[in-house]
Amino acid sequence: MPNMSLKKNEMPAQEPNIRNKNFYEVTLGYTEELAVSEAQRCLNCKHKPCVNGCPVKIDIPAFIKKTAEGDFDGAYDIITESSSLPAICGRVCPQETQCEKNCVRAIKGEAVGIGRLERFVADTHNAKAEKPAEFPKPTGERVAVVGSGPSGLACASDLARAGFRVTVFEALHTAGGVLSYGIPEFRLPKSIVKKEIDGLMAMGVEIVTNAVIGKSLSVDDLFDDGFKAVFIGSGAGLPNFMGIKGENLKGVYSANEFLTRINLMKAYKADSSTPIQRGMKTAVIGGGNVAMDAARCAKRLGADVTIVYRRTEKELPARLEEVEHAHEEGINFAFLTSPIEIEGTEDGWVKSMKCQKMELSEPDASGRARPVPIEGSEYEIPVDCVIMSIGTSPNPLIKSTTNGLEVNKRGGIIVNEETGETTKKGVYAGGDAVTGAATVILAMGAGKTAAQAIKDYLK
Repeated sequence: MPNMSLKKNEMPAQEPNIRNKNFYEVTLGYTEELAVSEAQRCLNCKHKPCVNGCPVKIDIPAFIKKTAEGDFDGAYDIITESSSLPAICGRVCPQETQCEKNCVRAIKGEAVGIGRLERFVADTHNAKAEKPAEFPKPTGERVAVVGSGPSGLACASDLARAGFRVTVFEALHTAGGVLSYGIPEFRLPKSIVKKEIDGLMAMGVEIVTNAVIGKSLSVDDLFDDGFKAVFIGSGAGLPNFMGIKGENLKGVYSANEFLTRINLMKAYKADSSTPIQRGMKTAVIGGGNVAMDAARCAKRLGADVTIVYRRTEKELPARLEEVEHAHEEGINFAFLTSPIEIEGTEDGWVKSMKCQKMELSEPDASGRARPVPIEGSEYEIPVDCVIMSIGTSPNPLIKSTTNGLEVNKRGGIIVNEETGETTKKGVYAGGDAVTGAATVILAMGAGKTAAQAIKDYLK
């Protein structure tokens, strides 16, 4: 029977004042009863508008129909025809601006909880699967994948399924890219990332860690070693800074460093070999998902946290769910505010930050209202830790060591948008290394596009 409720079934979650002191997953997932009820809200539209909003084109009405019928294995099979990482995407994709944005139910109420249902189906499958499925040993040409983030994993998965011998090169000591070092445990448990990677290895994919392409090996070296094609999915790990006085003080972090030390090196644990400074008054500069992640991590370390953002809450680029969770967990917000200087103590530690109030003017190139400073509005706030989260750029290392690989003025690798092919023969690229920082699902879509092009090329 259809469920015509105008609202989604609520997602069970930890209480805010409990979860803001631990790193366990915030949302607990649908029960079977809640999932079936939510799936019954889907109208199974003939024209499938939700699919048009999905970068990897999952047959959303079909998997939801199976879920409504209680056929969760069937639902999982439909999802994995298009998506390599459903348990991850169900948690971190911005469904509200993609598939759910196009949902017909959103016209007179809330969209169907597509992401919540994808997570439920994937978690239900993974709970039953004792070990990764086994696949025939790859027999085709060798392909190198640079980076084990979402674009690299998606590309590797599709190529391995097609019989190619794939080797993934990861710069850090743990595979997963941004899934492992960037997104906090309380949003994406690392056990889920490991399970997805174990599944890839069961398909015959080799993963080489501590391999910095551009240092350990060049792209040209990979071809010399017998690889017939290379996919570059190295992400955008180069942090941006504001260029204001005091950014070199002790206690100032890029969000990349802060999150990597917490997520990958477990710096939040009392016995960590790489402890992180626990600022009692922490300011996070920026308003994206990474800023929310950094702020919520700092809160869990015991800090009084303020997110400093130069526009209003309406313009925040972060997911609505993440902003709501930050508010619930006691994160403070200073809107229409921009730092102009960080001041330090005599021994070089942060002690305060000078800010300036802003007002909104005409839209800028991004289409959002442009913030302009208000003269004479400077004021100072006491802080002992500042986290810069104002964006990232692709690392220039691969470009600087690879002949024939062209990049744009932002450092992104130039590609054919339809194939992911770069200006160097046999080399393809996708994800943040091309676009700059974007979403997991967009990176996956780029990886899948490139995998198809590589298959065509090697035929």
